[in-house]
Amino acid sequence: MKTLCRIFNVHRSSYRYWCRPKEPNIERTIKRSLVSEAWNVSGGSAGARTIATMVTNTHNVKLGRWLAGKLMKELIIVSCQERKHKYNRGGNERIDIPNLLNRQFAVTKPDQVWCGDVTYIWTGSRWAYLAVVLDLFARKPVGWAMSFAPDSELTAKALQMAWELRGHPKQVIPVVSIGRHCGVIR
Repeated sequence: MKTLCRIFNVHRSSYRYWCRPKEPNIERTIKRSLVSEAWNVSGGSAGARTIATMVTNTHNVKLGRWLAGKLMKELIIVSCQERKHKYNRGGNERIDIPNLLNRQFAVTKPDQVWCGDVTYIWTGSRWAYLAVVLDLFARKPVGWAMSFAPDSELTAKALQMAWELRGHPKQVIPVVSIGRHCGVIR
């Protein structure tokens, strides 16, 4: 053992201390079980601060949020709260896209003006994005697409579907809603 300690540059006394059986800390074990219980009661949504408050108030056991956090790490439990969805809202008028409709949505025949928009939907585990293309004459969807990313590929798929389903119209004005204004897609 002396040779191994010298090879790994470890003092023999440190090795003996490491080999010695550790006595379980009863107070810490009780606090760990209370933290686990409080986390289960909260449905897995409580963080260290809330768990510390719950344990202190319900069981009269003094527990700070830092110790609660350490015990949560030992138990491999984390707060799993749903994050708020952050979706950038428009509102700024695009100067480079002309406003051809000027909010005059009266259309006299089908496939004259298409309007589209993208919205988000909670699927139970993550956000999904839905792009829809409407024919303003019938006010019905003519194309749609879903994706997990609100990118140009999503809108292109919805427009492609509409273009193919409507027989490749030539004189349609594709319009996208940008806040309160509409602009032509180029």
